[in-house]
Parts: sequence; structure tokens; C-alpha cells
Amino acid sequence: MTMIMMAVALLILTGVLTWSSANARLSARSNQYTVSVAAAEAAAEKVNSRLASDFLSGGEGQVIANLDAYRKMVPTASDSAYWSDWEFSDAQGHVGSTYVLQGSSSNYTLLNSAYAGLNAYASTYTLVSNARKTNSLQNVVAGVLEEVALVHIPIFQFAMYSSGDMEISCGHPFTVSGPVHANGQLYVEPDNALSFQSSVTAVGSVLFQRDPLDTRGPVAGTVTYQVPSKGGQPALTLPIGTTNTPQAVREIIEPPPAGEDPNSPIGRQRYYNQADMMISVSKASVLVTSGNFNQFATTVPTNEVVLFLQTNSTFIDAREGKTVYPIDINVGALAAWSATNKSLRSSMPRTLNSIYVWDRRGLIGTKLGAVRLLNGAQLPSLGLTVATHDPLYVLGNYNQPLAANLGTANTSTALPASFAADSVTILSTAWRDVNSALLLTLRLAAPTTVNAAILAGEVDTTLGFYSGGMENFPRFLESWGAANIFTYNGSMVKMFPSLYATNVWGQTNVYNPPTRNWTFDTNFNTPTKLPPLTPSLQVVSRGRWATLAPNHTTAP
Repeated sequence: MTMIMMAVALLILTGVLTWSSANARLSARSNQYTVSVAAAEAAAEKVNSRLASDFLSGGEGQVIANLDAYRKMVPTASDSAYWSDWEFSDAQGHVGSTYVLQGSSSNYTLLNSAYAGLNAYASTYTLVSNARKTNSLQNVVAGVLEEVALVHIPIFQFAMYSSGDMEISCGHPFTVSGPVHANGQLYVEPDNALSFQSSVTAVGSVLFQRDPLDTRGPVAGTVTYQVPSKGGQPALTLPIGTTNTPQAVREIIEPPPAGEDPNSPIGRQRYYNQADMMISVSKASVLVTSGNFNQFATTVPTNEVVLFLQTNSTFIDAREGKTVYPIDINVGALAAWSATNKSLRSSMPRTLNSIYVWDRRGLIGTKLGAVRLLNGAQLPSLGLTVATHDPLYVLGNYNQPLAANLGTANTSTALPASFAADSVTILSTAWRDVNSALLLTLRLAAPTTVNAAILAGEVDTTLGFYSGGMENFPRFLESWGAANIFTYNGSMVKMFPSLYATNVWGQTNVYNPPTRNWTFDTNFNTPTKLPPLTPSLQVVSRGRWATLAPNHTTAP
């Protein structure tokens, strides 16, 4: 019996030892698999980090150009000695490689990320890495799949956007109908009833207070969010090849320095390099040519230029305290000329849709160079974007050919349009240059409608001087009063500090505010109705993450 019991005990002991050994092997294998998954993820993240950096600084073109470089990227001993015992592959038999699948053609789609509700172009890239520790007792291979979306958001998808801090105040009831975003802090500081009907986001915080430098006293109004506001969101940037400070972003409206490659990241973003027509004005001459698409080779004859362009007007800007010398563009006459001319159409067989104005007169002191748009009710048939490094003034109704739609949010007859400038000032239908030096009580406005996106600068808040906020982003020089409505349908983008129109807001004898009938133009939710040359903000959005069986590039 003793021998039998000993035999049974030995059998039990053998079983326990066998189970323990198997369990140890399984635990070791499980632990090694977990470590290998982390290693494979590290390899995918190395590619992801470089891909995202290239996209945000240079756009998707730079990503596509670097695809082969990404595929050769894996963690190495030069990153850390830890990786000297690891082997990485692309799940297709290539050691020292990562699988990178270029996204399919971008589609205009509704986002469901932090910027839900916006339409954007998104390309999804797939990254796969297999990882194996070479000195492990067990040959464990783990695979990881990551998807990353490269998102392009047309900047005029926002009712209000700021490349830095944003301030929104209001002395009268004010409703913002479209999305709002600040790439810094968002100061919501109403002095009346303020209502947001769409998403409100900021990279910093959404604060119910004034800017710390604004000394006007406590906030006296109320705010209503129909969609909860969100701070701490990812930054939206332009691919200009450098940090997106407001000062750096200003370069998109400037002419390029000598020798700059127009295909560089910042070169591709400059309005100068993209416009159909170049207007260059010096003290001695006016030169109008085709754009950079044919190296400015086609010159418009002077007898045609005078049909739509003049440089002999002056008026006073009471805010700046300067005499403005505008380059006047008669938009209606330009549209008629563009439809039939034989000069520009010899190099561009369609009507123009964009202009860049380069003011080379070097006006200083009490003289202010500017561009002014006149007679703008009817635009060229494809719409019109006017860009300049100067301040820009818009006189009278703009982009609303149907009288019945003036003063309304009906933009069904409007065409895609935008202004990009140092600042934008609205002159009403009652404006007369000869009255510009008179007292404010004699500069009386009349109802005016403007349908266009605005990308421009402002004078930031400094100690004791409020910027005027987004409610004063379009500037005024007349006494409007409650009876005179300024109807605006578009998108307001505050991109940089103004460089030329730099006097502070809030002085006397400058303007009395209009009744603001402002609406985000929902036409901009349709890609074919976006203004010509609309810049796109960029953000990287993470998608699916999954573990894979070794040597597989798709998840089940």
C-alpha cells in the first residue's frame, strides 16, 4: 500500500510539475506577446509621428513624397540600445520595414471627431508593423495596425476662426450661427445676450471673462451655447513649413521674397502664387498680367486695364488718421471685361476668379496704400477672391445681384467670394469720399449687404485698449445707427496682427455701430461653393487601432 501511495504521489507531483512548467511557458509567452505588441506599436508610432509632422508642416504632398522613407523606418539601436535585440517587419516578409498604405482619394465628408459638424477632406493611411524579440526563448511575433486620417478643413467652414486668441463681445443681442474656433484662448465676454448655435472650440480654454489686458470692467451679458463648448482641442494649422504663429501665417498674403520656391510649403500657400491675375502698382506705373500659372507672361493692355482699374482717388480713414490712396477695382466692369477679353483668355481659357494686388508704391507717414472694391454687386461668373497685403475697403453692396435678396440671409444668387487682406473695412452704399473728413454726424451710412468670406488681420488687445473683438472684425467709418443694417453672410477668419492699418479700436469720431444682421454662409459647406483659393486647415485624427496575426495587413 505504501508503494502504491508513493506511486500515486509521484504521478500527482509529475502532473503538477508538468502543469506548472506549461503554465510558466504560457505566462512567459503571454508576457512576451504583450511586450512585442508594445514594440510593434512603437514602430508604427515612429512612422506616425514623422508622417503627422510632414503633413502639418508641408501638406499631404510632402507625405506622399516621403512614403518610401516611412516604409524604411523602424526603431533602431540609434534610438535606444533597447532596440538592438528586436526585429521589425512589414508583415510582407521585408525585415527592417513598416507597412504604409497610402489613403484612397480624399472625400468631402462630415467629421465626427473633436470638430464634429464640419465638412472636410480626409485621407486615411494604414500603418502595420510586426515585432519579434530576437533573443527571447520563445519565437513570439506580434502585429499592430494603426489608421491615421489626414484631415483638410477648408478655413471658411467656420463662422469665426482665429489663429490665436479670440474675443467675442457684443453691446447688442448677437447670434453666431456657424462653428467657432480659436487656436488659443477664447474669451466670451458679452455685454448683452450672446448665443452660439453651433460648435464652439478652442485649443486653450473657453472662458467667460475678458482678456486680462482688457480693462473695460466685468462682463455684463449672458451667453447661450446650443452645443456645449469644448476647450483643450487639437490645433488647426496651415502647412506653411514653420510654426503657425499669427505673425508667420501672415506670409500667405504677402508677395514672396526673391528666390523663394513657389512649390515650397509656404510658396504653395501664398495667394500671390495662386491667383489668376496679378495687379502690380508702383508710383510710376500699373502693370496687370496673368498669374504665376504661366510665370506672369501675359500682359493686359493698358487700354483694357483702365476699364476696371483706377488709382486717382483719395479719402480719409478716421480710425487710422491717414489719407488713403486706394487702388480702385470696379468689380462689375472687371466681370464684363473678363467674360469677353482676348488678352488674359489667351493663356487662361475661362473667366478669372482670383486677383492678387501688389502695392509697390511705398506710401508712408500719413499716406496709406489700400485696395478698394467698387460696384461689386455682380461678380465674374466663377466668383472672385481678391487678395492683397494692403488694407482692403469694400464700398457698397457686394456679391448680391438680386435686389430682392439684399438685407437677407438668402445667398442663392451669390457666387463664391472672399477677401484676404491686412484689414477689411466696409463703406456703406451712402459713402462719399468727399465726406470722409467730416464729423461723424455727417458721415451717415445706409443699409448694405456683403456676401463674402473675410481673411484678415486685427489690432490685438493691449493694456487698456480692447481689440474690438470679432463683432468689430469688419471695420466701419460711418454713423450707422439702429435703422441702418449691415447684412453680412460669410465667414470671418482672424489670421494675424494688422501690419498697416494698426490704430486701436474705440476712438471717438470713427463710427457708430450698425445693427448687425450676420449669418454664416452655409454655401461654404458645399465644396463647389467655397471661395476660390480657400486655404485648408490641417489636423491629424487617429482612427482604428488593432492587433493583427503575424504577416497580415488587414484586421478581421
